[in-house]
Parts: sequence; structure tokens; C-alpha cells
Amino acid sequence: MSEQDTTIPGPATPGQPKAGDRRRARILALQALYHRHFSKSPINDIEAEFMVDNDMSKVDTAFFRDLIRGVHREQRDLDKLIEPLLDRPLDEVDPIELAIVRLGTYELKHRIDVPYRVVINEGIELAKRFGGTEGHKFVNSLLDKLSQRLRMAETRHRQG
Repeated sequence: MSEQDTTIPGPATPGQPKAGDRRRARILALQALYHRHFSKSPINDIEAEFMVDNDMSKVDTAFFRDLIRGVHREQRDLDKLIEPLLDRPLDEVDPIELAIVRLGTYELKHRIDVPYRVVINEGIELAKRFGGTEGHKFVNSLLDKLSQRLRMAETRHRQG
């Protein structure tokens, strides 16, 4: 898996987010969205809670905020992209894996600064860490199919 999380090669420069900071932002965003799934608390309250309860010094907080606010705001639209690719109803998808796929779909759709392969790899890693035993295969399959639809120009040039 690539540690590089931007299209700019080389080490991070001042003002450029580090891959690890974005990875930590994704982890916290996943946890926040999972929390939202069960608590139904307002997303602003969850965001504030996570900002206070976690060490945010090595987290890309702007990225974290964009992910949770964007996924929350666009959840219906994201689900409309995901649902046709499922082999079961949306409400039967594991909540962790659904949150991961929503995060990835949001990134594929709106964060073109993140290469599609990074989005897929990060989703797989989140699923391996937090999802069910075979959850990473499910996430990989969905994000791969979504990348071909949402990043057509980028995926057209992939090798092999």
C-alpha cells in the first residue's frame, strides 16, 4: 500500500498534508460515522466530541471535517451510487463496511487530489482493521467498481 496520499511526488512540503495524517483522519472519520449510525446525534456534535476527545495533533483535521460533513450531507446520493452494486439491501450491509464504502465513494467523487488507488487501498486497510473477516474483499470490489464510474479518465489508464 502506498504511503503517498497526494498526486505530488516526494516528501510533504509545508502546507501539504502527510499521508499518515490523512490516514488518521480517515480512521477517526470512520469511527465518527459509525457512531452517528447508531446514536443519530447531530454530526456537528459528533465532530466536536471527536475533536475534544482525540489527540488531533497528527490528524489532517480539515480532511477529517470534510469527510464526515461531506458523507453526512451526501449520504443519500452516495447510497444511490452504491446500491446498484450490492448483492443485498443496503440495510443488511455491515455498518462498518457501509461507512467505509461511503467514505471511499465520497473521496472518489469529491477528493480528486487523492488518487483512486489510494482511496481503494485505504478502504481495504480500514476494512481489515475494523471490519469483518472478509469485509476487505467486499470493500475492494465495491470501491473498484465505483472508481471505474467516478474516475473514468483516471482508471482508463491503469495497467494490467
